[in-house]
Amino acid sequence: MSSVPSVAVADLPADAFLLDIREIDEWNAGHAPTAQHLPMSELVARIAEVPPQDPLYVICRSGARSARVVAYLGQQGVPAVNVDGGMRAWADSGRALAAEGAAAPQIV
Repeated sequence: MSSVPSVAVADLPADAFLLDIREIDEWNAGHAPTAQHLPMSELVARIAEVPPQDPLYVICRSGARSARVVAYLGQQGVPAVNVDGGMRAWADSGRALAAEGAAAPQIV
């Protein structure tokens, strides 16, 4: 795959809009508090729901799936950027996490 636009977590703008493309169990366990969730497995069918942000920062667990999504979105004319290291790098950098339910947030 050719390279896609990417950014390190440390270089994300403070107002960066995140699209989390992990599956529901991963999202429920822990995600960025302001992220929007749209699972990669549903992306093609729900492409109309992709937020119109410019750029749209796409994140997964480690950055591999989000790189594929960024490549796909680029082909659709969506200005997307991959978040290198994904939610693992997000959590490792000390950024806020939220979870669904009562459990403490974690990246799975």
